[in-house]
Amino acid sequence: MSRYVLRRLMLLLPTLALVTLLVFSIIRLLPGDIVTLMMSEQGYAGEKAVLERMLGLDQPFYRQYLSYIGKVLHGDLGVSFWTKEPVLDEILRRLPVSLELAVLAMFFGLLIALPTGIFSAVRQDTWLDYLFRTGAIGGLSVPGFWMATVVIVSSSIWWQWVPPMRYTPFARDPVKNLSQLLLPAIILGLALSASVMRMTRSMVLEVLREDYVRTAWAKGLPEFQVIARHVLKNAMIPVVTVMGLQLSALLGGTVIMESIFVLPGMGKFLLDAITWRDYPVIQGINLFLATGIIVLNLAIDLVYGFLDPRIRFG
Repeated sequence: MSRYVLRRLMLLLPTLALVTLLVFSIIRLLPGDIVTLMMSEQGYAGEKAVLERMLGLDQPFYRQYLSYIGKVLHGDLGVSFWTKEPVLDEILRRLPVSLELAVLAMFFGLLIALPTGIFSAVRQDTWLDYLFRTGAIGGLSVPGFWMATVVIVSSSIWWQWVPPMRYTPFARDPVKNLSQLLLPAIILGLALSASVMRMTRSMVLEVLREDYVRTAWAKGLPEFQVIARHVLKNAMIPVVTVMGLQLSALLGGTVIMESIFVLPGMGKFLLDAITWRDYPVIQGINLFLATGIIVLNLAIDLVYGFLDPRIRFG
């Protein structure tokens, strides 16, 4: 297994190099000029060429990229054009918010998806099965930002309540922190639970038709023991794959939720950076997310070996 992990980690560098090149190139193709924007917003009275030289944008593209890669290899993600703060410090300051939101969303998503998926498969073609399947299709069809907007507007009109708009760190007040993150986490979790529920149902139905499951039923084993011992473990590999993909999407897909609920996480930070053409911040966040997703996918692959001992890592 150690050789497999080492080989996968060696692929990390070329993958991240490709990600940095793509992001570095694409953000410079966006309409709008950071120099002109800064001159208009900050009232800069000097020449445009001087500001370009201060920001390092007067160099050819390849020199800018090589300079950026050299800094990254030394652990330096650059400095924000607007706040003048190190990008790494800005990311680490906002990372706990996004991670907490993603973990809570995953928790609520699995809390809904796994029981409903299993029950829907075991009680196939009952009215509850149709109800859960309809709910899953609805969860896939309804955009999360629309649901969040409807919830906020409806609660403010009917109950004169709106979610807290000032973020409170968990260490300062856990109750207030969870009260602010609970609603966006549930909304994100509902969308996540739809795909996981459908996959869980499909795989449990497939395993229920296997001969060893029929043998367990024939021996008179209790239903709970058959499902927990013989069905779930063998049905979980595709489900774990979907869960990994969904968690990867959550790490980079909280932009809208953090903006709607005014959460100072990486998603909102990325959206603000794109709006203000803050190149170092955009590059740093994308590099950070790409690294996290690659490591997460490696962890998911290693979980396969635990779920199915027949899997060997060469």
